[in-house]
Amino acid sequence: MEPLAIRLHENDNVVTAKSNISLNSTIEKKINTNQRIPLGHKIATQDIIKGGEIIKYDNIIGIAKENISAGDHVHVHNTGMATRKKDYQFSEGCKTLEILPESERATFMGYRRDNGKVGTRNFIGVISSVNCSATVCKKIADAFDEEVLSEFDNVDGVVSITHGTGCGINSNGLGWELLQATIEGYSKHPNFGGLIVIGLGCEVNQISGMAQSMEWKSSSTFRMMTIQGIGGTRKTIQEGIVLAKDMLPILNKQDRVKCPASELILGLECGGSDAYSGMTANPALGAAVDLLVKNGGTGTLAETPEIFGAEHLLTRRAINTQVGQKLVNFIKWWTEDYLVKFEENRNQLHQDPSPGNKAGGLTTILEKSLGAVAKGGTTNLVDVYQFAETIKAKGFTFMNTPGYDVTSVTGLIAGGANMICFTTGRGSVFGCKPAPSIKLATNDKLYNHMSEDMDVNCGKILLGESTIEEMGEEIFQLILDVASGKQSKSEINGLGDLEFVPWQMGAIT
Repeated sequence: MEPLAIRLHENDNVVTAKSNISLNSTIEKKINTNQRIPLGHKIATQDIIKGGEIIKYDNIIGIAKENISAGDHVHVHNTGMATRKKDYQFSEGCKTLEILPESERATFMGYRRDNGKVGTRNFIGVISSVNCSATVCKKIADAFDEEVLSEFDNVDGVVSITHGTGCGINSNGLGWELLQATIEGYSKHPNFGGLIVIGLGCEVNQISGMAQSMEWKSSSTFRMMTIQGIGGTRKTIQEGIVLAKDMLPILNKQDRVKCPASELILGLECGGSDAYSGMTANPALGAAVDLLVKNGGTGTLAETPEIFGAEHLLTRRAINTQVGQKLVNFIKWWTEDYLVKFEENRNQLHQDPSPGNKAGGLTTILEKSLGAVAKGGTTNLVDVYQFAETIKAKGFTFMNTPGYDVTSVTGLIAGGANMICFTTGRGSVFGCKPAPSIKLATNDKLYNHMSEDMDVNCGKILLGESTIEEMGEEIFQLILDVASGKQSKSEINGLGDLEFVPWQMGAIT
């Protein structure tokens, strides 16, 4: 008979239910369940004394809060956080990378810009410098519906990039620096063929200041203005529509050309995770990242709070101690500086996962983190970046971002990610213009239930219909296809206009 539960490593003392398991069902080695076990939840395969370590992925995911018997349901009611100090073992797991020669690399059809960067989409962006100009930006973009754009086959759309900050903030410090880096990253993103930047005029985040520091220059495809300077909302909306209309035929002359996969920067994200995330979609995406790296491209993992407890798996792969220490420094910054400033978040890294995560079978942040790092594949960690910092290295990299999906991906796109892959076990429907977002479902039930939102069914791994390696190849090919213009499900559904959320920190005055 097919096993009722999945064992991930021979050293584990828990297994994971493949379906809802009834009381007194045999799971392995004559071990019977002592309770009903929900799908995706863990079962002890040996007795674990109070204070004993609970092992999954051959790593500690928690400590028993009480004596646990073989066959017991292992979850938040009897599992607590483990606090053992990690041995970072910098670079001890590094291996020689095999990068394909340029003549053998996979290719896609992209938009090569004058600065040498390559876009996977060709948008006109209407960017607000401050929340006060957000509605104006949105109304300009809304004027360009499918009928208007039908004459411009090479233009993917006009999208407003708006946010809730830009004034009432300190123009010094890390919060300001990250906002500037985020706007600069979007303003220079290769998926924008044209840009209009709009401010109010009196805000802290002045367009004139950004123009100077970011070396913006007006051209036929880059324009700047303020509502106060133009003379009000109506006039600014009219002017913005005229400017965008003038840009459309210019962008439409830009054709896709064959580009090597080395020009892809793939942002890696997960949300609405379940117990299968670390078994199917995340390692399958990791296999796709390994293929991308082999082809000279870049994959960037993110969400610093959601690698907490598993960072040692990444430092072992760091190409040197300096790169590994950069990652550790960001972990320390989160635990010893950033969260400490906000009393209510002091213990955030040590709390249980979200309610949806727990319902899906995840018990501790350590368990979630161990599954999350699998998105990064197996190659060396070549560099670590601050939020929205330009991603320059080729290979597997990491960016310091919060775990909040929209802010995390905003940082990745600002860093240059021209593609996003997003794994989910509970059903996230994330989109993020101007970068296409590919959704990977962890299980067959989710994929079929939300087929209009999910791009890939990684649940085939659980069903025995595909291996992690085969699924990785399928994902890699889809990445190339979507980079070449095939629409992802989030694009078909028109998602991604409201997901620009810079990382806000500090007091609002």
